[in-house]
Amino acid sequence: MKVLKEGLTLDELLTQAFNGLSLGSVLLLISLGLAFSFGLMNVINMAHGEFIMVGAYTTYLLQQILSPALGGDSSGLAFLISIPVAFLVAGILGFLLENTLIRFLYGRPLDTLLATWGVGLVLQQVARSIFGAPNVQVVSPGWLNGGFSPYEGVNLPYKRLFIIGLVIICVVAIYLYLYRSPAGRRMRAVMQNREIAGTLGVATRRVDGLTFAIGSGLAGVAGSALTLIGPIGPTLGTNYIVDAFLVVVLGGVGRLPGTIFAALLIGVFNTLLELQTSASIGKVLVFALVIIFLQWKPRGLVALRSR
Repeated sequence: MKVLKEGLTLDELLTQAFNGLSLGSVLLLISLGLAFSFGLMNVINMAHGEFIMVGAYTTYLLQQILSPALGGDSSGLAFLISIPVAFLVAGILGFLLENTLIRFLYGRPLDTLLATWGVGLVLQQVARSIFGAPNVQVVSPGWLNGGFSPYEGVNLPYKRLFIIGLVIICVVAIYLYLYRSPAGRRMRAVMQNREIAGTLGVATRRVDGLTFAIGSGLAGVAGSALTLIGPIGPTLGTNYIVDAFLVVVLGGVGRLPGTIFAALLIGVFNTLLELQTSASIGKVLVFALVIIFLQWKPRGLVALRSR
C-alpha cells in the first residue's frame, strides 16, 4: 500500500476517483435530458428533478407489485423491468407537460422557470399524498451486493459498476438516435436553426414534444438508478438539479460530447475536493472553478459551430 502526502493512501485515492466517476455517471444520466430540452427549446425545466423522483417511485411501485411473482426482490427481475417502464412513465408525463403548458411559453425562459418550478412542487405534493412523506427503500437485486476487488485495499461496488454500465448504454442509444436515425437528424436540425428547419418541412412542434419526452424519460431512468444508492423521497431530484444545470452549462448547451466530459469532470473533482476539505467547501470550490472557466470560454467545453 503506497502512502501519499498527508496520510492519504493510493488505495483511498483510487477508491475516491472511482466514486467520482460513478457520481459523474449519475450526473450525466440526469443531465442528458436536460441538455436536450434546454439546448433545443431554451426551456429552463425546474421540474426535471421531479421526473427523477417519478422514475424512482415507479421502480419502488413495480418492485412491490411484481417481485412476489418474479422470484422475490433478490432476483432483480422487477428492478430490470422497472428501468424501461420508468423511462416510459416519465417520458409520457414530460410529453403531457410539454403539450399542455410548455408549448405556450416558448421564447419566455423566465416564465418556463416559474411554471416548471410550480409543476415540480405539485408533483412533490402528489408523491407525498400517495407514498407518504418518509423516504422509502428499494431492495437492490442480490447479484448487485458486494463488489469487485482488482487488488487488496480497493473495492468497486457492483451497484456503482451497474450504474456506469447503464449510463454507457444510454449514451450509446442517444448517439445512435441523434446521428443514425431520421428523427435524430431532425432534432439536430431544429437545434441548430429552428426557422430554416421549419421552412424545409420539419414539424418543429412535434420535434419539441418528442425531445421533451425523451429528456424526461432519461430523468426517469436516472431515478431508477438512484434507488441503488440510497432511499428515495419526494425531494429526491432537488438534490441533483443544480449540479445537472451546471453540467449542461459547462459542457456547452445541447452538445452531447461536452455534456459527457463535463459530468465526469464535475463528479471526479467534486469527490476529490471533498476528500481534501469537506462536502460544502468541495462543492463551493467546484462552483468557483466552473465560473472561472466560463469566464474564459462562456460557450462551454464544446461550442456549437455555425456559419
